[in-house]
Amino acid sequence: MRGKRRGPKSSAPPRFLFVTACFGRGALDLKRSRLRFPAPPSCPECLSVHLDTIHGFSLEPGSWQQEDIFRPRGLHGWLTVSERFARFVERHGFTNLRLTPSEEYIWEPLAPHPLPGTKHGSA
Repeated sequence: MRGKRRGPKSSAPPRFLFVTACFGRGALDLKRSRLRFPAPPSCPECLSVHLDTIHGFSLEPGSWQQEDIFRPRGLHGWLTVSERFARFVERHGFTNLRLTPSEEYIWEPLAPHPLPGTKHGSA
């Protein structure tokens, strides 16, 4: 651990907290999101479905309830954060996380991974 500011170095590590993100009311907008799945969701509440790929996603207008960190309905395994949280991360210099706009997020578990410095999908 290293400090961001100059001054005396602390010998004791800071106190850490465990975080559990809530399951938010924000729901996938299946019409505006670019998702591929073998069958549409059978439950209109949880929108739980097996996804093959994600090439960007959006939330249903009016379904998000101002949570800053949450798991949207339909993407229970993915953490989603608000723009307000992204600004907080930038302002405080947080490390060890990568924030990607939801419209640009790509998840293709069976696709070959691109080589460093190449565009996704090209060799």
